[in-house]
Amino acid sequence: MLRYTALRFGLIVASFGVIWGLVRVHVLPAGLGDSNYLWVALLALVVSAPLSWVLLRGVREQAAQQVSQRVERTRLNLAANAEQEDAADDAARGEAARDSAPRTA
Repeated sequence: MLRYTALRFGLIVASFGVIWGLVRVHVLPAGLGDSNYLWVALLALVVSAPLSWVLLRGVREQAAQQVSQRVERTRLNLAANAEQEDAADDAARGEAARDSAPRTA
């Protein structure tokens, strides 16, 4: 997951650099007034989104698989813990019932 995040961030930074260069050589408009960097940042986000969808597909699928495995492992651990807790609770209730039962001499 960290790898995908780092690659995604790197793609945004690379997009920002390329778009900033295109704005500097007047291939793309520079925005309005002092909004140049905001314009470049927004355009970089818009451009990097479809690029990451295509270029980072394999890494994204690996990250999704890892998350899915962690969720399944956690679900199984929780189920096992619940079973242990139920068994301990049943044993405690049985012992309490035996202790409170009237004794005949």
